[in-house]
Amino acid sequence: MSIERLEVGQRMSRIVKHNGTIYLCGQVAADANTDITEQTRTMLDKVDALLTQAGSSRQHMLSATIYIRDMKDFAAMNAVWDAWVPEGHAPARACVEARMARQELLVEISVVAAEI
Repeated sequence: MSIERLEVGQRMSRIVKHNGTIYLCGQVAADANTDITEQTRTMLDKVDALLTQAGSSRQHMLSATIYIRDMKDFAAMNAVWDAWVPEGHAPARACVEARMARQELLVEISVVAAEI
């Protein structure tokens, strides 16, 4: 069984593929100086692009772990998430409050998906 790594850096690969499963590294907003709604939207846009690059899609997500800086933003983040996830294709999901790598980041996501 081979492991394929895409966009490999010193610390991480943005995409790792193994045995028909795709693992994405944590994704954050395109612009961290926006509110939770915009950060969530652009973060999920990045997930879409990476899943497409890896040969998958949001309909094939297996799990998602969401890290949110402050649970006061939970409802607003979920409003964007709920509109983004295709009906009937919700992955297994966890959401935890966490300290972010940079103070202005409000949300981060890590996704595992099936290759199609």
